[in-house]
Amino acid sequence: MRRHPNWTSEKRSMKLALGLESPFQSSGFWKTDQLLMEVSCLSRQTARRRLHVTITEEVVYNLHGRGLLFLLTATHVVLSSTDDEGSGNSQAQCIERERRALLSFKQGLDDPDNFLASWTNGSKDCCAWRGIRGPLPDISKMPSLRELDVSNNKLNGTLPESVGTLSNLEVLDVSTNSFTGVITEAHLEKLSKLRQLDLSSNSLTLKFTFNWIPLFQLQELKLGSCELGPQFPSWLHTQSNISYLDLSSSGISTPIPNWFFNLTSKLYYLDLSFNFINFTLPNFPLQSNNFPFVDLSSNQFHGSILPNSLFNATMLNLSNNSLTRFGPLFCTLLDGITTILDFSSNLLSGSLPDCWFRLNNLEVLKLDNNKFFGVIPSSMASLYELETLQLRHNNLSGNLPSFLKNCTRLRVLDVGENNLEGTIPTWIGESLTDLEVLQLKFNRFHGTIPSNLCHLQSIRMLDISQNRISGVVPSCINNFTYMVEKPKEEDELYFPKSISVEYTLGHSISGSYDNKALVRWKGKDYEYQKILGLLRVIDLSSNRLIGGIPSELANLVELAQLNLSRNNLSGAIPHEIGNLSKLESLDLSHNHLSGDLPMGLAKISSLNYLDLSYNHFSGRIPTSTQLQSLNASSYVGNLGLCGLPLSSTCPGDGTSQEPDPNSIDDEGNYDENDSKWFDMSWFYMGLGVGFALGFLGVCGTLFLNSKCRLAYFRFLNYLEDWLYVMINIRTSRWRRCLWS
Repeated sequence: MRRHPNWTSEKRSMKLALGLESPFQSSGFWKTDQLLMEVSCLSRQTARRRLHVTITEEVVYNLHGRGLLFLLTATHVVLSSTDDEGSGNSQAQCIERERRALLSFKQGLDDPDNFLASWTNGSKDCCAWRGIRGPLPDISKMPSLRELDVSNNKLNGTLPESVGTLSNLEVLDVSTNSFTGVITEAHLEKLSKLRQLDLSSNSLTLKFTFNWIPLFQLQELKLGSCELGPQFPSWLHTQSNISYLDLSSSGISTPIPNWFFNLTSKLYYLDLSFNFINFTLPNFPLQSNNFPFVDLSSNQFHGSILPNSLFNATMLNLSNNSLTRFGPLFCTLLDGITTILDFSSNLLSGSLPDCWFRLNNLEVLKLDNNKFFGVIPSSMASLYELETLQLRHNNLSGNLPSFLKNCTRLRVLDVGENNLEGTIPTWIGESLTDLEVLQLKFNRFHGTIPSNLCHLQSIRMLDISQNRISGVVPSCINNFTYMVEKPKEEDELYFPKSISVEYTLGHSISGSYDNKALVRWKGKDYEYQKILGLLRVIDLSSNRLIGGIPSELANLVELAQLNLSRNNLSGAIPHEIGNLSKLESLDLSHNHLSGDLPMGLAKISSLNYLDLSYNHFSGRIPTSTQLQSLNASSYVGNLGLCGLPLSSTCPGDGTSQEPDPNSIDDEGNYDENDSKWFDMSWFYMGLGVGFALGFLGVCGTLFLNSKCRLAYFRFLNYLEDWLYVMINIRTSRWRRCLWS
């Protein structure tokens, strides 16, 4: 939210901004970063003097299943007055009429936690009142309101038309709520001073008459996810001062009207994404000194990419359209300041242009999911600022060129799903030491995995699957620092979940571009963006690797997914695999691994995807909630395996007991000092022998010794008589009790 200039003393004004900063959930609680109230009031006698009061406190709400409807975390109330109004009190106080309006405002709010206890008739200074929680009531009794911001809450229902009576309103922001209904001229009827309007991320429909001319001149207009279409709003042609325009996901399907081009010269932000605009690529007259952001993605733009003023944009996103080729004069006239360029998911074909030196400010270049062929052009060697290069899913051929080692700032390199060949270059590990994502999958690379890759200490995702790589898995793999060390607490707060690239937007605003990557996760392909930085993935599947699984892999305690399937690996699974406490997916299928399954597998409580099929494992499947809950197909093709969830039983099943997983040490070995377990068959055999010996001892004595035999039978007769008499006595007593 931008700061307003200081209000002059000649105007009585009040600004009320209600906003919810992004909360995060922790252990069942929703916690705001900070609840801040800043109160600025003018003294009655010294109209130009300001008093600033700041109250800061932590607030934690336990939801207990009820939604957080409304929580103000950045409430600003600015009240000012002229010298001739109010009492002569020299202390800073709010206007009495506005104080009563706030009390009336409180009546329409739900405040079960008594958060507004300070809002009382007895408190004369409303400059010290606390924030608000509840639905949006009628605010027509606040004619001096300058700014209304209720963004990022859980408000619902319709937006009251009384908003349109606030003639002093300059900022109206109701974004990211659950408002529904229709917005008409009545909602904006008297807002002649309105500069910023944000209705985005609701379920609102805008219906204005075709010839409506608003009284205001907007600087910022955000209508993302509002229903506007199918035509561009005709009233926009009256807004000559607009610099920020968001019409994304608004149902527009008609071509761009001619008058719209006149609006774009002052823009520093333009978003028309996720519409149905069927048009050739427009030549908006963007000014490079505005450092504009332009997003035309996910439309139906078609034809050629021509070197026009679109390349004056700092960030240009043309992805998910139907563009087919670069124009013949593209390299001749291309010149721009673009730092982020996204042409992904189009129908672009032919060889890649070889004039990237004309865009040497590029930090992100996305050309993935097109139909390019040929080699990677040498002009990319001049992209020294490049942090992201994605060429996935094309038909590029040749070797991975060595000139890419000049791009030493690369953090994301994705050339998967092409026809690249040769060995994996050693310079990747020597020059591109900042790499966080390296994807070389589905190419024709051969040779061994170079040990230089172990220098990639920042790597989070390594995918060289579906190639022709041979040799062994390098034991130096435990040098991947981001997979070995748990981030420090301060690092977890500082580093975002995404892998972002910063860029300049407008004259003084910093923007952030979140990288995307296609990741094969638990057997399926997913596109990750917002949490890409949290993933820790190694995928070496579908190659020709030999040898055993190095025990050093067990040091990658932050690893979330390991896929070594469809190779020629042999030997046993390392006993230390139980150290991978954060492992969620493990695929070792279609190898030549053998031996017993280590008991350490039972300790990985996070494991929810496991495929050990088609190996040579034997023995009993260790007992744990995770391992027995998996489908039997996870173990199929191992003839020596037995136990649940397989139908094949182990020798001695029903008479044997598995060791307690809690008695397994950190290396996956069973600790005999912690628990004792043995084969129960010996116990049952001893029980049978004991019973037989006891029975024969008693019967043999009675058969051989006549005195004992006579005494035994006398005792039985006596016992029979005694039981008969006692039963009859008890029965008679019960009968008398019942009859009486």
